Amino acid sequence: MQSAHFPIDGATSVKPWFKQKWPWLLMLGPAVVVVAGTFTGYLAFTRQDAMVVDDYYVKGKAINQDLRRDTAATALGLAVKLRYDAANGKLNGTMTSFGKPHADLILVHLAHATRPEKDLNLTVQSDQRGEFSVALPMLERARWEVSVESVQRAWRLAGVWKWPAQPTLDIKADLPPAD
Repeated sequence: MQSAHFPIDGATSVKPWFKQKWPWLLMLGPAVVVVAGTFTGYLAFTRQDAMVVDDYYVKGKAINQDLRRDTAATALGLAVKLRYDAANGKLNGTMTSFGKPHADLILVHLAHATRPEKDLNLTVQSDQRGEFSVALPMLERARWEVSVESVQRAWRLAGVWKWPAQPTLDIKADLPPAD
């Protein structure tokens, strides 16, 4: 039988575990996960969840009304062209029906894609040439959900505007089906 010989004079000493690099390297992964999880929890509890709608059932029922208003806009052949003049702080637009000017009192709703506190509601009157202009504070560089509708909410045009990448926004109702 062979016996193991260990030096008694301490020539080969074993370092304690906390002076070794491998335990620290192995603990690094779980430590990073704990820090990242804590930060994610902090973000989840301190930020508003703006994309969730409280009354989702009511919003779901309203979809059919929105489709009816879109159909009404198609029947009228409506189109709107919007342009933001940053130098003068004005939103200019033209409203047409089958290519002819459409004079009406209309609502323009600019909804920020992620920040509801930045949404803008404007009431404008288009003149006999179908043109309108309204003062507008500085429009933020963002993706805007735009809806234009009558004051009676009889029709609606909707589109997406990525300002300033798109200097103008043209929204046209779908063409009526051919007979």
